[in-house]
Amino acid sequence: MTSEVVENEFEFYSKAEKYWKDVPATVDGMLGGYGHISSIDINSSRKFLQRFLRDGPNRTGTTRALDCGAGIGRITKRLLLPLFKTVDMVDVTEDFLTKAKSYLGEEGRRVRNYFCCGLQDFSPEPNSYDVIWIQWVIGHLTDNHLSDFLKRCRAGLRPNGIVVIKDNMAQEGVIMDDVDSSVCRDLDVVHKIIRRAGLHLLAEERQENFPDEIYHVYTFAMR
Repeated sequence: MTSEVVENEFEFYSKAEKYWKDVPATVDGMLGGYGHISSIDINSSRKFLQRFLRDGPNRTGTTRALDCGAGIGRITKRLLLPLFKTVDMVDVTEDFLTKAKSYLGEEGRRVRNYFCCGLQDFSPEPNSYDVIWIQWVIGHLTDNHLSDFLKRCRAGLRPNGIVVIKDNMAQEGVIMDDVDSSVCRDLDVVHKIIRRAGLHLLAEERQENFPDEIYHVYTFAMR
């Protein structure tokens, strides 16, 4: 539980905001110096997502997606804009969203909203999104805030919509990272939070071909 490792909630959030303000607004900055894994990451995510976008009675729509913890728009540019008509982006760091406007190029015209906000304070517009994509950011929320945010995401889905989390998973328990003020949870803890939010797991997959020295990364789809 994050309550065991996060001693001061206000400090937990303000320290993270300060950390990201000093990070360069580049793909390498977004990925903590691992910019070279971006293509492997995007290709796996595309494959994972496309199984829900294929034809069928419960097919997920392709009208609108939300990119949470979007940074400069790495995922918006390479994964979401090629698959969805419009995308909204939310990130706590204003400089990243400003940079996104040039980084996204011409296709960026299809980004409707740039929300500058921490996810603990953000509410997706109800019944609006086919896919809500949450990658490498859940560690910046306490358990309670993550569970509450996922409940709001559930309300933000259109019919047959899905919430996707892609993130680092600890081997056991919850590990605090004092450098960027985030936590890394194990699979059991994440499953419990998903259930607590009233979401049902549709698919779960471990990312392959990432460097050995980094955490295992898992992708979850739920609704």
